[in-house]
Amino acid sequence: MATIPNNDRVTFENTIQALESEVANVGAHLVIDSTARQAYVRQIQAMAEDLRRQASSGRMTWPQAAAQAQETRNSIMEIIRGRSTPIGRAMAEQLKREGKTLNELVARKASQLYGLNTNFSRLSVIQQNTVYAEIVKSAGRSNPRVTTTMRRLSRAGRGLIVLSIALSVYEVITADDKAKAAGRELAATGAGIGGGIAGGALAGLACGPGAPVCVTVGAFIGGALAAFGVDFLW
Repeated sequence: MATIPNNDRVTFENTIQALESEVANVGAHLVIDSTARQAYVRQIQAMAEDLRRQASSGRMTWPQAAAQAQETRNSIMEIIRGRSTPIGRAMAEQLKREGKTLNELVARKASQLYGLNTNFSRLSVIQQNTVYAEIVKSAGRSNPRVTTTMRRLSRAGRGLIVLSIALSVYEVITADDKAKAAGRELAATGAGIGGGIAGGALAGLACGPGAPVCVTVGAFIGGALAAFGVDFLW
């Protein structure tokens, strides 16, 4: 029976290890971005509810509440995007480059409530406050389609991480030198995740904002190269 040359066997094992690391890379990206999305949903809901209570109790006016809701939601959005992976940020920027201004929201809500081409300045004070109240209310709502999708991806990401762990455990159990194998698995997986995030960030700089396909390719390539390189040197 023909034997596989040692160099070919090492290359094959390194390639398999890189693929295992990519599983963890994808899983980590999904979990990080879905967690960031869930934090965004919680924070805007809490913010909108607090402003609604303050305006209803007279501690601030509805125009003040609407202005603060618009400003705070946009700030929360930028903070959460900063905590997302490069892929998550690119996808978010493709859907919405930046938050709407207060004037844009006023015009939109006035048209929705009182008909197209409504002149906000000609509305009564009660009607204007109704528009502002709707802005505060909508500031606490997230895109339900995106939120549902991210929740599903979160479960898929955790499943991929579990799969990656299972593969790593199998590699360690079947290895002759278990301590060395454990270190190798840990180093390659960590490099794959870190390389994926770094590769996505570099691709984002090259492709510009709102380019999820380019950033995703950069993340996969960065993760694979980092994992393969660390495993090859181990």
